[in-house]
Amino acid sequence: MNPPFVPLDPRPMPGRQHGLMSWLRNNFFSSPANTLTTLVLLALLGTALFQALDWALLNAVFGSQLESCNNARGIGACWGVISEKGRFIVMGRYPDTEHWRPVIATALMLGVVAMSCMPRFWGPGLLPLWIGMLIIYFVLMKGGMLGLTEVPTDQWGGLPLTVMLTVIGMTLAFPLSIVVALGRRSDMPVIRTLCTLYVELIRGVPLITVLFMASFMLPLFMPEGVKIDVLIRVVVGITLFAAAYMAEVVRGGLQALPKGQTEAAATLGLSYWQTQRLIVLPQALAMVVPSLMNTFIGMFKDTSLVTIVSLYELTGALGLALNSDADWRPFKLEAYLFITLIYFVFCFAMSRYSLWVEDRTAVSKTR
Repeated sequence: MNPPFVPLDPRPMPGRQHGLMSWLRNNFFSSPANTLTTLVLLALLGTALFQALDWALLNAVFGSQLESCNNARGIGACWGVISEKGRFIVMGRYPDTEHWRPVIATALMLGVVAMSCMPRFWGPGLLPLWIGMLIIYFVLMKGGMLGLTEVPTDQWGGLPLTVMLTVIGMTLAFPLSIVVALGRRSDMPVIRTLCTLYVELIRGVPLITVLFMASFMLPLFMPEGVKIDVLIRVVVGITLFAAAYMAEVVRGGLQALPKGQTEAAATLGLSYWQTQRLIVLPQALAMVVPSLMNTFIGMFKDTSLVTIVSLYELTGALGLALNSDADWRPFKLEAYLFITLIYFVFCFAMSRYSLWVEDRTAVSKTR
């Protein structure tokens, strides 16, 4: 016989716990095993940080005295290599007396890029602004007019070359990727086949192969006496390579869009291009913002491969600066940490902008 049912007295609702201590207890000290793991990891992290600070700051040499740096080898860092070779690393083989030109040109390009990322500047005046910026950029970098000394493109290098290859390559690749993505979804077999062949061919080879072909093989197919500058060939190679990858990202966004969107547009009497411009592409691109930004960041770092065609961007200029001077070559680690910081600043800025765009599009979807 079952015992009679006896209800329990109601208990008060547990209060919600807030604050740093509650978060630490729930995430790091919720059990004996988690507590032990947290303490072990904190001990290892503290030891590593202490040794890193000891090497990077306490025992480091900040002046460009080579003898002091050699005495500190194995004990502390030699940041004097930055003050000694930093100018060459950042500017490459560009003539020393003309460094003001790439500084102004790069600042102008980055300024226009920053303005293009702000909604307040989105409008019909943005295209003329870009055209004017590119004209001024190449006039300053190339020279040969307005009293400026001419500097061949094979002497461009360092950070200005990295920024230029990334900005121009991505700017040209983005609209091309949209066209290719639409072509792959086209009902016309010829266009769909050509776009598919282009994407599969480019994605089937590494970027270094594309640069090699653009730099060394393309001139063999040109008519006699026709010569294309190596920088133009590299930009074309980077553009075609990036567009193939971005086209697949855009195509993923197009496929994720419900078919009812295009059917509703057809019901309203919109043409194909009106449907794509006003309805399909804004929604599809908003879905793939993280993937697009990931492609941008990857291409920014992949510009280091242009060294194979004797264009010394940031990484190539570092190798050129240290390999040509045996005295400072042992301090290559400090130099690489220096350009690592530069790469991190640019990549982090792009990542934060991507998060801002995601938040903005998320707000628009909830309205």
